[in-house]
Amino acid sequence: MQLLVFYLLSHLEQHMLPCMSKKFFGLECPGCGLQRSVLLLFEGEFVAAFTLYPAIYTLIPLFFLLIIDRFSRAKSINFLVIVFSIASVALILINYFIKLIH
Repeated sequence: MQLLVFYLLSHLEQHMLPCMSKKFFGLECPGCGLQRSVLLLFEGEFVAAFTLYPAIYTLIPLFFLLIIDRFSRAKSINFLVIVFSIASVALILINYFIKLIH
């Protein structure tokens, strides 16, 4: 089982999509770091994943809430989707501007 997980992680790492914005313009896009952050989560590097892409911890619950919302129309889920969406966008923009400054 561990061998399979190791193979999948190494396969994912070798086949990551390049950032076209960074490639053509030399500037990172707001999504830069998301793929590597997810990979770090799979490897158990939680602090490194947050350091690389802080919005990862709001995007994951948002993803699952959107799936749940698709099958359930509870108003509390709609409220949580809105809260996590706003938090995700705010974290993505703050992280992007910090990257631009440095």
